[in-house]
Amino acid sequence: MRNIPVATLEDLPRDVLAVGTDYPDGYAQARHHHRRAQFLYAAAGVMEVDTDDGAWTVPTDRGVLIPPGVPHGVRYCGVSTRSLYIEPAAAPWWPAPCTVVDVTPLLRELLLAAVDLEAEYDEAGRDGAIASLLLHEIAALAPLPLHVPLPADPELRALCRDYLAAPDVAVDNAAWADRCGLSERAFTARFRAATGTSPAVWRRRARLLAALPVLRTATVTETAGRLGYATPAAFTAAFTAEFGTPPSRFRTT
Repeated sequence: MRNIPVATLEDLPRDVLAVGTDYPDGYAQARHHHRRAQFLYAAAGVMEVDTDDGAWTVPTDRGVLIPPGVPHGVRYCGVSTRSLYIEPAAAPWWPAPCTVVDVTPLLRELLLAAVDLEAEYDEAGRDGAIASLLLHEIAALAPLPLHVPLPADPELRALCRDYLAAPDVAVDNAAWADRCGLSERAFTARFRAATGTSPAVWRRRARLLAALPVLRTATVTETAGRLGYATPAAFTAAFTAEFGTPPSRFRTT
């Protein structure tokens, strides 16, 4: 099934429904939620998923597990998606927070096959076996650290959202503390209590996550310059230390 509204399908008597959708570059989908769990896969492009609890970046050939009922918005950068909508009872192991995962070659082929199934496919035959194997493959995937948490504190949340919209290497703890009318020490303690990490570490990860959409069309050198790194080597070292793989692995052109 391709380019059809999932709302028309969610109540069909099938545990797994697959839909392929193509989005225009830069399209921003407003907050919404699904009764089912969703596995959202980027067959091409980069997605940025936003919830009340955090922001997740999903590069090409990765997917994000979105829990049922969780309001989320998505920004699509040249994305073609393959989505699975899964009855919660069929996947009791589904993670409570959104989770980004790598997609194995087998899972990718299963996703591509699944979007060509009829809406009410034969559960007892080949189509049902594909749906069942999809769940087994997803359950075995390891999470990737491609997200930053968002604090519940409205003032800190506003700081974080502003930074996600325009990451700036020149912003430091002093600037954020000043916006909150606190000393740096008091601000850092408040931020760490709200997010589990220091503001400097949070900003570094947010800035590096911002590299992923840029790498879709820019070189590593160009991306390093846009994010304010002094050299491509410094950017590559920071990126690799944060995510365990060099930025060149995320180049798609």
